[in-house]
Amino acid sequence: MFGGIKSVFFRVLYLYGILLILPLYTLGIDTLSTDTLYKLNSVRRFVHQAGIELRPGRILPNIPFYTGLNHQQKPIRNAFSTHLKYAFRFPDGSLGDKIYPNTYQGIGLSFYNFGNELELGNPKSIYLFQRSEITALSDHVALDYAWNFGLSTGWKPHHFIENPYNVAIGSKTNAYLNAGLYLRWRLTTQTHLTTGLDFTHFSNGNTNFPNAGLNMLGLKFGVSYDLRRRQTIRKPVVSSDSLPPYPRHINYDVVIFGSSRRKGVDFMDQPVASPHKYPVIGMYFAPMYNWSYRFRAGMSVDAVYDGSANVYTEDYIIGTAQKFFKPPINQQIALGMSIRAEYIMPIFTIGVGLGSNLLHKGTDFRGTYQTFVLKVATTRNSFLHIGYNLKDFYRPNHLMLGLGYRFKNKAPSLLY
Repeated sequence: MFGGIKSVFFRVLYLYGILLILPLYTLGIDTLSTDTLYKLNSVRRFVHQAGIELRPGRILPNIPFYTGLNHQQKPIRNAFSTHLKYAFRFPDGSLGDKIYPNTYQGIGLSFYNFGNELELGNPKSIYLFQRSEITALSDHVALDYAWNFGLSTGWKPHHFIENPYNVAIGSKTNAYLNAGLYLRWRLTTQTHLTTGLDFTHFSNGNTNFPNAGLNMLGLKFGVSYDLRRRQTIRKPVVSSDSLPPYPRHINYDVVIFGSSRRKGVDFMDQPVASPHKYPVIGMYFAPMYNWSYRFRAGMSVDAVYDGSANVYTEDYIIGTAQKFFKPPINQQIALGMSIRAEYIMPIFTIGVGLGSNLLHKGTDFRGTYQTFVLKVATTRNSFLHIGYNLKDFYRPNHLMLGLGYRFKNKAPSLLY
């Protein structure tokens, strides 16, 4: 984030390309021998899907801009998007297929229209996604969940002169988050219809002002097509008793992350926006006990340097140039501890944490902090780290974009 959120956008686009080869690394294949290639090509093949979705949505009016205080002088309510998606799952009969049946992950591209191109633009999103079956309702219908995470660009951000009413979106590039529940209807052995409800959030992660963002509820109608040549019927659910016992163990995650952030400074009990961007650099060390194929939990030691911590101003007058002062560095570093829990899925791990700073100075590090993390495997033991940090459950803090490595990893390969 140090080169600006726009430069990060293109870097992440490059990393998304890794998704097409992630399975060969995530499953613990360090080198592809002739025998391994034979097994991959002749015995077990990844199952690929292509799909298209239509998503009408209703914008939630969290600020007056959406209720009519805009250039058009009318509410901004409706949204519509088209999504093109590619996904894959583990080969039939593999351990990954048995543990995570009917679980697909992939990459998507979407095009949005909010009915106000002048002030919001018509943004496009590129994102990673994963969907998995919750339960089978019948031989032809199943209940699924899915999440999407990525970046969107093409927004018309706030500008004091050119776009003054838009106090919702402050960046041309914003994070994109989506989650929902869906019914999946099997039309043929290779074709499925998807219908359901979802929630979508756009914001810039507190990297620029304003950052009210855009939230909406929506419907989804989609069709997916299985690209494998050999048509097969849906496999019966595998009993957990038939799976090999999981080797419970402790692994150790080391993560280094960074970002930038904007800051609202308190002056006479009123928030005042600083015009500066401040760097954030951090790392954490987390011993995690692996309970099963799907769950791990543990403790973490967290260190952070926040260039915005305890920043202050004096004699603030609206409409005049102001100076914002940084305190000594010992008031901008903190050491804390947190408890963490992670839900493990193929390629992706979703984690949450709750902690408090034990060693710090100044008031900004007081209270608790919460972390929400997505780990994207790049090799068997290394991963991309995409996270967000909140303060006291409600106050936006900063992004956590970085790299991590997992020591003492004894999780079995999911390919065989």
